[in-house]
Amino acid sequence: MTDFFTTYHHLFNVFLIGSGYALSQWVVMRAGVFSVATAGLASIGAYGAAILTTSYGWPYPLALLAGTLLGTGAGLLLSWPLARLRGVFQAIATLAFVQVVVALALYSDSLTGGAMGLNAIPTLVGTGETLIALVLVVYLMLAISATRVGRAFEAIRQNEAVASSLGVSVNFHQSLAFALSGAIAGLFGGLEALQSFALFPNTFGFPLVIAALSYVVLGGRRSVAGPIVGAAILLVLPELSRPLADYRMALYGAILMLVIAFMPRGIVDTAMLHLRRRSLAKSGQPEARE
Repeated sequence: MTDFFTTYHHLFNVFLIGSGYALSQWVVMRAGVFSVATAGLASIGAYGAAILTTSYGWPYPLALLAGTLLGTGAGLLLSWPLARLRGVFQAIATLAFVQVVVALALYSDSLTGGAMGLNAIPTLVGTGETLIALVLVVYLMLAISATRVGRAFEAIRQNEAVASSLGVSVNFHQSLAFALSGAIAGLFGGLEALQSFALFPNTFGFPLVIAALSYVVLGGRRSVAGPIVGAAILLVLPELSRPLADYRMALYGAILMLVIAFMPRGIVDTAMLHLRRRSLAKSGQPEARE
């Protein structure tokens, strides 16, 4: 048992961080925003926490709080120009934001270390802190989903015009979703920074954009469990089957193609829908349209 934990300890940490990024991506998609800004927001939180600990000696709780606040502020700032955009234009704009953040990290040598990276970051957090952070974020997402804010997110996702006609402020709720996404990404970016020894600009580049989006598409866009299950499958499967690890991106693509073709709702949402239909069929009740 000890050997198993030692062998897969790092993989479990990667899963926890990936789940945090997945939830950051999920919350904006839940509010009907096609954003892929999670990688850029995580980069801001990661560099913020790392710089404050290495250069200014901040204790790690304050550094993580600062990374979370930086991510929240960046998310709010990003939501303002995106208020006029919809659909694919939001995706393009947020992808441009990620590229700008990567470029700033790459060319700000005196602050971020540039292409050589920010090194000698002290390892101040571990599995326990990361697990607690994920549990708290999951609880927060479940709590929000059960409130008027969660119902407003769902209404906007299904039909923005109808939600607006019912008195839902689309801009406010989408800005709130960006703030939540930024807070989660900033927090888990900081957690990754304080347990990875070094940060490099490309760590938060296009591969993370694809990964975070893939977790949500694979797992499901409605339930909180969806992105976590998606992260578990896409992160753990290549590692458990070592010969596939070098073909991670090809494996991502193949799995996503199969899921989109046969389970467009995602694995968790499809399973939940199937179970609900079986339950309604047994009770003889008609199924309500979504």
